[in-house]
Order: sequence, then structure tokens, then C-alpha cells
Amino acid sequence: MSVRGPGQWVRMYHVDAFTREPFRGNPAAVCLMEGVQEDGVLQAIAAENNLSETAFLSTTDALPFAEARGFLLRWFTPKVEVPLCGHATLATSAVLFNALGYPRDEVRFDSLSGPLVAKRQGDGILLDFPTDQPAPFEPPAGLLDAMGLDRVIDARFARRGRDVLLRVADEDAVKAVEPDFRAMVVATSGLAVNGAIVTAEGGAGYDFVSRFFAPWLGVDEDPVTGSAHTVLAPYWAGILGKDEMRAFQASRRGGEMLVRNVGGGRVHLVGQAVIVMEGRLFLGRA
Repeated sequence: MSVRGPGQWVRMYHVDAFTREPFRGNPAAVCLMEGVQEDGVLQAIAAENNLSETAFLSTTDALPFAEARGFLLRWFTPKVEVPLCGHATLATSAVLFNALGYPRDEVRFDSLSGPLVAKRQGDGILLDFPTDQPAPFEPPAGLLDAMGLDRVIDARFARRGRDVLLRVADEDAVKAVEPDFRAMVVATSGLAVNGAIVTAEGGAGYDFVSRFFAPWLGVDEDPVTGSAHTVLAPYWAGILGKDEMRAFQASRRGGEMLVRNVGGGRVHLVGQAVIVMEGRLFLGRA
């Protein structure tokens, strides 16, 4: 059945973030919302897309997207709304800068994590995010077993994003992790957890590597996770004694970014993004 003709339509882009190449990095959907939609509709769109996150962008000053000065940005997994998402913010910024012709070099978003800033930087985009300093933590019984880890060098917990950080011996140990996602959720039933980061010092070309798992949010493994690097950046800065580091997320798709601790509780994440698809999403007859 054709859906061409009058109806409710949403402009939507599919963007691969934290990569220079199509079909790598972390895919996100970016929906340009004109008018108010109920949260249930946004959640249904995110479930339909079935990506780790769908970003919903709206203007706050009733101007067209290419002219607006104020934006509201929200992120939904297929199951829930989340307070912060790095790769979908990068994807949204790439749509504004590269597809919509946004004329300024800086864009500001209102979000559940407060004001966020994205800036053009060379051939990439810089994201200014709040840091999430992790504190020492005793993992719940069964979590390491559920993740297939015999031992960890360090365990931390980041309260803002509610992420567990587990440091292992080396990059090979990071790549070898094979979690039982259901068992991870069961093992943390008494603790509000959103994600689990496994990390180690990097080899040639990277200061540290990581993987990120979030079965609690309906995302078993996220390919490249900006919000996790708001935890990893201050953690590894304290270990390596440097504030600028190159990071690689060792998922199947893989992705990379530059991270900078800039003080004042802020971190800069710098990466590239590639728009791989644009179209219209049909919501139904008007």
C-alpha cells in the first residue's frame, strides 16, 4: 500500500558516528521534529528504527532548523529515553552542519544532561560534555561471571550515567569478553545500572580501548559510546597522566575518537560522522 500523499511525515537521517567510513562506527537515526509529539510516539519511532539510539531534534525558537539558535535534543533506545548519548549528538550535529547547511560553527542543545555544545573542528566535530568521574566500586556477585571475566584490575562506578567500569589486563582481554546479557541484568538486580564498560590500556596508536554493554537499556553491545568516554576520559587521565588521549572502541564495527579533559567538570570528544541515508518517516494520516 502506498503512503504517498497527505499525512504526518518526519525528516530522518541515518548517520554512522565516530568513523570516517560508511558502515563502521555507531549508527544513529536523527529525526527532525516539527511540532510536538507524545513521548509514546518517540519511543515507538526508536523501537521501529531498532538502533542503539534515535535522536529527536526540535527548535526552541520556532525558526527553521538551518536558522534556529535554540535546540532541544532527546535520545531514545528501543526501550527507554536516556539522559545522554554521544554518538547520536555527533550524528545530529553532522546533519545540521553537513546536510542542512547550518551556517554557524557552533550549535547548542538543551538536554536532560544540561546544555551541550557541538563545534566544527577541522574535518570533525567537537562535543563539549560533562565528565562522569567514576569512584571505587565492589561489583555485585555474579557480574564478572556473567561477563566471562575471571578477574579485573580495577572496578569503578560512575553515578551520573550509572555505568560500571571494569579494567582488564590488555586489549586482547577486552576483545575476548563474551557476556551473558540476561545474567548481567540478573546479577545487578539490586543496583540501578545502565551500562558496563570493559577497558584496558591501548596498544599502537591508541591510549586506551574499551567496549560497552547496556542490556538494561535494550542495547546488548553499543558499537561506539560517547557517554562512556565521559567516564573513561577522567579515569585514564588519572592513570596515564595526560589530558589528551586517543581512544578506540573495539566492537565489531569499531570506532575512534580524541578525548580531552579540559577542566571544570567538562570533557571534549572529537570525532567524525558519515551520513549514509536520508528520507521521510510516515507517522500516519493527518
